[in-house]
Amino acid sequence: MSFTSHYLSCEGRELHFTQWGAGHAETVIAWHGLARTGRDMDDIAAHLAQRWRVICPDTIGRGLSQWSPAPADEYCLAFYVRLAQALLDQLGISRCLWLGTSMGGAIGLRAAATALRGRIRRLVLNDIGPSLAPEAVDRIRTYAGNPPAFATVSELERYFRTVYAPFGHLSEAQWRRLAETSVRRLSDGRVTPHYDPAMVQQFQHHPLDYEQWDAWDALDVPVLCLRGESSDLLLPETAEQMRNRGPRAVVVEIAGCGHAPALNVPAQYALVERFFAGA
Repeated sequence: MSFTSHYLSCEGRELHFTQWGAGHAETVIAWHGLARTGRDMDDIAAHLAQRWRVICPDTIGRGLSQWSPAPADEYCLAFYVRLAQALLDQLGISRCLWLGTSMGGAIGLRAAATALRGRIRRLVLNDIGPSLAPEAVDRIRTYAGNPPAFATVSELERYFRTVYAPFGHLSEAQWRRLAETSVRRLSDGRVTPHYDPAMVQQFQHHPLDYEQWDAWDALDVPVLCLRGESSDLLLPETAEQMRNRGPRAVVVEIAGCGHAPALNVPAQYALVERFFAGA
């Protein structure tokens, strides 16, 4: 299953997204994590596209989407939700299913409780909840806010293999694709991860962005939470609260993963597919 590449202006900013399974009536929005791109969703999108249309955006400041000229104001969940709403409106999507990894799940949670309430029909949160472990946030800010630069793509790939080891098993081909879809070249010829380092200003200017228990308690849609068994971001006690309050999520632990499962193997495809199908 192949995809097509598209660009749209949303809230005055150009967003890039890939589209899979264009002929299907119902749509899955598959949104990536903080310092990643929509191409992380290639494997599960190709699988889901057998029965759904799948849209995989690059968040503003990531991948092929425009970088924000106002990072303090626009790198935050409220603006990301506005982008999502504008994207769905322009694509004529009245209702959808939402799959979000980490930040992409936080966007879906906020959207389903507010601007896209009634339009998101089912929500899959991949290793994200209504609150985050502060130590894990500090870890992510450290590596994401100061992206390294390397002389070669091979060196960058080795870096990715280290920092993203918690994703779980990736094949050689999957690691290579992750590197090649996550690289940009600097003016001095070196290569670095393909995102705007200013996006971590979210944690400075919007320090409570990821404290979302009020939004969680307001949700009225079925929720599946996939938790990496060794995740340092979504703690077991937070996942337990997600089971017992608000929409009372179904929580499944993914063996061999931390933050966050790569959604790249058949067992993970099956969990998401069965949930979206209502099973």
